[in-house]
Amino acid sequence: MNKKLTLIGLILMVFTSVYGFGNIPTAFYLMGYSAIPWYLISALTFFIPFAFMMAEFGAAYKHSEGGIYTWMSDSVGPRFAFIGTFMWFSSYVIYMVSVSSKVWIPLSTFIFGEDRTGMLSLFSLTSTQSIGILALLWMIIVTYFASKGIESISKVTTIGGVAVSSLNLVLLITSIIILLFNGGKFAQPVKSISSAITQSPNPNYVSTLAILSFVVFAIFAYGGLEAVSSLVDQTENAEKNFPKGITISAIIISVGYSLGIFLVGIFINWSTDLSANTTNLGNITYVLMYNLGLEFGRALNFTVSTSNNIGIWFARITGLSMFLAYTGAFFTLIYAPLKTIIKGTPKYLWPTKFSETNEKGIPVNAMWVQFSIVAFIIILVSFGGQGASSFFNKLTLMTNVSMTLPYIFLGIAYPMFKRNDTIDKPFQIFKSKTSAFFASILVILVVGFANFFTIIQPAIEGDYSSTIWMIAGPIFFSLLALLILSRSRKNSQADKKSA
Repeated sequence: MNKKLTLIGLILMVFTSVYGFGNIPTAFYLMGYSAIPWYLISALTFFIPFAFMMAEFGAAYKHSEGGIYTWMSDSVGPRFAFIGTFMWFSSYVIYMVSVSSKVWIPLSTFIFGEDRTGMLSLFSLTSTQSIGILALLWMIIVTYFASKGIESISKVTTIGGVAVSSLNLVLLITSIIILLFNGGKFAQPVKSISSAITQSPNPNYVSTLAILSFVVFAIFAYGGLEAVSSLVDQTENAEKNFPKGITISAIIISVGYSLGIFLVGIFINWSTDLSANTTNLGNITYVLMYNLGLEFGRALNFTVSTSNNIGIWFARITGLSMFLAYTGAFFTLIYAPLKTIIKGTPKYLWPTKFSETNEKGIPVNAMWVQFSIVAFIIILVSFGGQGASSFFNKLTLMTNVSMTLPYIFLGIAYPMFKRNDTIDKPFQIFKSKTSAFFASILVILVVGFANFFTIIQPAIEGDYSSTIWMIAGPIFFSLLALLILSRSRKNSQADKKSA
């Protein structure tokens, strides 16, 4: 327990916390090979500076239970800190809306060998409405069992996590075999390097605005950086090894993503394999893995039937892996962020009943309030009148925006944290206030502009609904945070008068 992380150990920890297989299919689906430079740019302009900033915060507050609330409260003020922390919490609420709907895709793929959620019809409802009903059912079941403290179910995340991680190896080995047996021929031809890295095969991602909006996907692919803040004290010779480890990790992860995107082009042609109306951001991973198995069979000259069956089983195994990973993660996420925000912020902000926990430390009342909010959003979005593909694409965009916005709050707080000499800073990478300010501005601009372009792009193309939903989430939760602050202030004043 007292052993320190070596440089290699640190790199492995960061890699496993950040790297996600699902980001590769998404990137290729949206941008093809042209996603590669954006992943590299995002690593330089976001991943590295933000990881260094979080490491400094984490080292300064290593004994604090308040987390990012304490970081921002000491640096800027409690009001700003609470709104930023509440935005961080709300991103998990939006994430739950998304996953409770998307979780049925891997289950459907595992059972049927393909995503059939687009054909679903419960009680004569549309597929989108039917998925909304199933998402509500999922939320009720998970909230009930999680509130009872049945945490053993979350252990399935280990099995699912290992299986999903192994998909990277499957992608690497199988695609190389396909390339060798096909005589070095790519399914997605590379006519020239310049055209490959600048032109997306996706007709929805050819305009400058659409391309810039893709940056939010690249930033989202580097999510999990909050785990980095706790690794400083665990690293041997941290002053030297930590910045080196983060930089090497950024290179490995960005190159890993780039290699993965490049490998996809070996067995998938965008126009023939991904242009169907049934393909969307919710099921792209399973469509990709089906095609990997299919082309593997074809490369080995198997019959059409055998190749198709290999593709189906590739998709099924991927579906089971993702379903287990989603399920395990969901049982933790349904109470962990909620517990953190209640425990990490001042007690006077919350009603007594809301902050009460059971004998296992789970805030049961708060969990059911959380369920009500998630259920309300699910009903609004799923009964909004669009098709299944549009529904899943909208949920993905909402999740990406909501989960990257808190980075702006932390970016704003960081220079003030650096200027506050009363805070002990045992670990510093940005030595001068100028370099700290530059890093902060860089992160704020990258995240801010990426979200801005993501939000306005649908509206410019006539899809006002997607833009409204992406704006509505942050606005709703910001107003809710202000209402909580206003209520707590009134209660505090009333208590003082009665005293």
